[in-house]
Amino acid sequence: MKKQHNYTVMHWGTWQVESSEGEIVAVKPVPWDKNPSRIGQSLPDAVTSQTRIRRPAVRAGYLQHGPASREGRGKEPFVEVSWEVALDLLARELRSVKARCGNEAIYGGSYGWASAGRFHHAQSQLHRFLKGFGGYTASTNTYSSAAGERILPHILGPLSPLHRQHTHFSELARECQLFVAIGGLPLRNAQVNGGGANDHMLQYWLDKMQANGTRFINISPVRNDLSAVPDAEWLAIRPGTDTALLLALSYVLIAESLYDQAFVASHTVGFAPYRAYLLGEHDGVAKTPAWAAAITGLDAQRIADLAREMARHRTMVNISWSIQRARQGEQAYWATVALTALLGQLGTPGGGLGFGYACTNLAGAVRKAFSGPRLPAGENAVDSVIPVARLSDMLLHPGETYEFDGQQRRYPDIRLVYWAGGNAFHHHQDINRLCEAWRRPETVVVHEQYWTAQAKFSDIVLPATTSLEREDIGSGGHDGFMIAMSAQIPPVGEARDDYAIFCDLAGRLGFGEAFSEGRDAGQWLRHLYEESRPRAQEEGIALPSFDDFWQQGVLEYSAPERPQNFSRRFSRRS
Repeated sequence: MKKQHNYTVMHWGTWQVESSEGEIVAVKPVPWDKNPSRIGQSLPDAVTSQTRIRRPAVRAGYLQHGPASREGRGKEPFVEVSWEVALDLLARELRSVKARCGNEAIYGGSYGWASAGRFHHAQSQLHRFLKGFGGYTASTNTYSSAAGERILPHILGPLSPLHRQHTHFSELARECQLFVAIGGLPLRNAQVNGGGANDHMLQYWLDKMQANGTRFINISPVRNDLSAVPDAEWLAIRPGTDTALLLALSYVLIAESLYDQAFVASHTVGFAPYRAYLLGEHDGVAKTPAWAAAITGLDAQRIADLAREMARHRTMVNISWSIQRARQGEQAYWATVALTALLGQLGTPGGGLGFGYACTNLAGAVRKAFSGPRLPAGENAVDSVIPVARLSDMLLHPGETYEFDGQQRRYPDIRLVYWAGGNAFHHHQDINRLCEAWRRPETVVVHEQYWTAQAKFSDIVLPATTSLEREDIGSGGHDGFMIAMSAQIPPVGEARDDYAIFCDLAGRLGFGEAFSEGRDAGQWLRHLYEESRPRAQEEGIALPSFDDFWQQGVLEYSAPERPQNFSRRFSRRS
């Protein structure tokens, strides 16, 4: 593949890269990005940082004593070894665990976005490898929005498609009169997308909405959670009390007969017990503005007035992912759905509800969507799955039962943790408890680019390339762009891409051909791209040949005339 461009994609943006003699000298935002993130300017320093892992390394005690040595994890120095030694050691331990304990004893961690590229996506590569090896214990849910992911299918619909089908900002700019932001609309969060952010549009659209007269209310303990709208009203709520506010708003709508009785009758179930709960008929506690004021720290009169304003105006209620990241966090999402159902504005232009405007660069800005290039992962022969945030519980309490989504489940006995992409020590709760749990497995192996806390708490550390050191295809599938990502510099030190590592390891374990299907990385890129063309065609997107795409460097799909909107299914009027 002849390089005709110098693009790279990270989760926080797309850049043009300038390199010279094997070094990155500058990165520039692409011209179509309305508000590029400054994070990209760190790329030249990051790729050759002193913290880069340059050779395979094994914890000293593990190299000498094997899995019997666990207490030194996170404390002992590492010994650099050859790739041959590292992969032979890892292959031996994988075989041993499988033979003694079965594939359920292998946890395929790899939580995280890793690469914006679709082929060199560490999580996909690891899961394909472990499935080829016979399976593994997997995880479900996200740290970002797990409570919402579990409650919403029971009361409205799955979160992921809802997130992709938010009311488009263009419609909000035309029709929305009042935007109530529970948890704010922080610009800092909207810097990212799972497949790369190509055009940062939040500030642009908020400016449009303000210019057209939309009024914003920021309900958050933090004023600058809506810094993009300087004139927004700030209601400084106490952290963790959003559900009380939502219940009080619903109380006012019912007590003053401001709710949409026709919508409630035709589109909801369970109104009678909810009404009784709000009025205090069961527990003797009416969920009045005064009741909520004592909990939230907000003014009771302001709560009552806000409910009336929401009923009087075309209102969009947005609740951020942050609100549900707490014990009983699902209650705020449930209360938001109930409130917006009472307002009866679901399906109306510019009204309704949102779950994550500004949580990424995606919500409200989806363009033509199709399932882009993706690495086939195969089927997992092991049915053991844990909620991702129960990682420590699983390692500390093997064999114990727990309740999840209305079911009784059992924690597996994990002997080997395999992680590629992501960093549990960055996003998991209660790090001290995680440190204790992390010493329980016999073996911990990671693919990593930097000496992170997780790498230092591992036994076998394999150096991986960054996106700047390999060719890939950047595609989130929903933002209207596909980017040919060219390698800008050679691999740093002895780093290898995850695919090359797994090819070598699969060969040692007897399924190398099944894993690679006889393709090198470049051949996989071509294959995955060509395979995606029929899917694109089904969505009205005509993709050029792979060679033409690679030469052009950038593909942009036209935006649909009428973007997808999940709330239209509730519409009685337009």
